Amino acid sequence: MFGEDAEFLRQIELGAAPRCLSVSEEGVLYVGLKDRVEVYDQSGTQQARWHDLGANAVLTSIAVSGDDVFLANAGQREILRYTRSAKQVLQFGKKDPSRNMPGFVVPSPYFDLAIGQDGLLKVANPGRHRMEAYTLEGDFELSWGEASMGIEGFCGCCNPVNFALLPDGRIVTSEKGLPRIKVYEANGSFSGVVAAPRDFEANQQACCGSAEASEPTGDVSNCQSGGIDLATDARGRVLALDPVEQVVRIFEPLTGT
Repeated sequence: MFGEDAEFLRQIELGAAPRCLSVSEEGVLYVGLKDRVEVYDQSGTQQARWHDLGANAVLTSIAVSGDDVFLANAGQREILRYTRSAKQVLQFGKKDPSRNMPGFVVPSPYFDLAIGQDGLLKVANPGRHRMEAYTLEGDFELSWGEASMGIEGFCGCCNPVNFALLPDGRIVTSEKGLPRIKVYEANGSFSGVVAAPRDFEANQQACCGSAEASEPTGDVSNCQSGGIDLATDARGRVLALDPVEQVVRIFEPLTGT
């Protein structure tokens, strides 16, 4: 844990590598390991350990809202809804034309979700190169996005890999292969660029052997690593976690003309 000025505060030792994290309004930490969730208080005391989800589970994202805990399971390409007491109440994600369910396409272990201020569950469907929205009961509502090397689209085999929501409802996305961070309006229209590939040269080099500033010369279609995780804060800043350089970069909104 770090303070606002990036000063180190404390750490919590775990029995396995954490893959995702969500913090409730009360400050309770829901930590996703590969196949289970562990719950901790701010001091690092474990409050609960949920049941294992099986050998094929790969948890990649957690969202907590009220009594609901949503899990993104990239291994099974599905979303699970639990109560905070670890009772499963919903499971969805398989293609189902009768429910207008498109199905999640997750070629690599990146599968992100978050609950928006509009009460909808936002999900990145990377293999379809788009963002989707669902009710909390798992009903498909809408989608936007397209496969494209252009700045407004999502490139490679499977992007966006991660996203975060700004306080005003806009959506910040990140891509791997050609690492770039962009902002979209709540309706999916392109708004602007936060960071370009030149800001993540080591990340791009590790993924596909190309560190060009704007156009890729390596193969970005099969990149399976290097996905940059995102978070935002109340000041509208974007925090980017780069797993290649193992640093957090903080981007502030531009002001003035």
